[in-house]
Amino acid sequence: MLSASVTRTLGAGLSWLFAAAALAQPALPPGRGTRPEQPVLDQVQLERRIAAVGFLLQKSSAARQIETSGDPGALERRARALERHRQAQEAFKAGDLAATARLLSEASVLITDGTRLVAPSQVTGERQRSEFEQRLASVKALLAADLRIVAEKRAAPQAEKASRTVEKMIAEATRLAAEGKWDEGRALLDQAYLAAKAAIASIRGGDTLTRSVHFASKEEEYQYELERNNTHRTLIQSLLAQRRDRPDGALKELIDNAARLRGEAERAAAAGDHAAAVIRLEDSTRELLRAIRSLGIFVPG
Repeated sequence: MLSASVTRTLGAGLSWLFAAAALAQPALPPGRGTRPEQPVLDQVQLERRIAAVGFLLQKSSAARQIETSGDPGALERRARALERHRQAQEAFKAGDLAATARLLSEASVLITDGTRLVAPSQVTGERQRSEFEQRLASVKALLAADLRIVAEKRAAPQAEKASRTVEKMIAEATRLAAEGKWDEGRALLDQAYLAAKAAIASIRGGDTLTRSVHFASKEEEYQYELERNNTHRTLIQSLLAQRRDRPDGALKELIDNAARLRGEAERAAAAGDHAAAVIRLEDSTRELLRAIRSLGIFVPG
């Protein structure tokens, strides 16, 4: 579903398209419901159309969209439309009403074509901006929770290091967004979100930090460790997707070991031995942690 800002952008753009189309039509004589073969040109109506088309080309939302888009084709059409409008003004002063009407119609068509060129890219840009801002808010909220837990639990310095890692990722993602690289910035925010989520899970229940999560049963603990393992697996997959190459020998070995240990955990859980399953999952997550750190992202654990 498009955001409200995108809907307003489209609505404004389309309204000017309809206005331009109306301005492109020759004036009808009074009392006639159909266009005659030779329309009667009215000097007062043409003067009004000159002003209306001038506003459309210079001050309307359509003109602003084209100016801010930087699209060469759209800018070129607007420049030609402005020239047609200038010529129409000169023709009107010279008393050539037919030429005035023709030039105004050409100017309206040109600005309409220019607006159509930039409308799709603006919709895409608004959607990307909205998605980025929503994800940024989620990451910042999770980071705030991470920092709060670090303070409450007096967690080890490595937890604070993980928070700084996430902060750097947010800063880099924001820089990319400022350059218009919305997709790259969003991908980095996704990684920051997973890194923060993994950090919180480690602070609350990791081996190297104070264990503060109490479970009603080993099966419940298994489900918790399974979610923690899923988070780390998703993060490593995201990091590898960004690299767009196959992991090297050492990295591949860590990932393969993690998959093998997780398989053992799932088989143990299926057999009802959740205590053994928890141990295997913790071992699997530890291998994933090593893989993640080898890619330059620090997560405690």
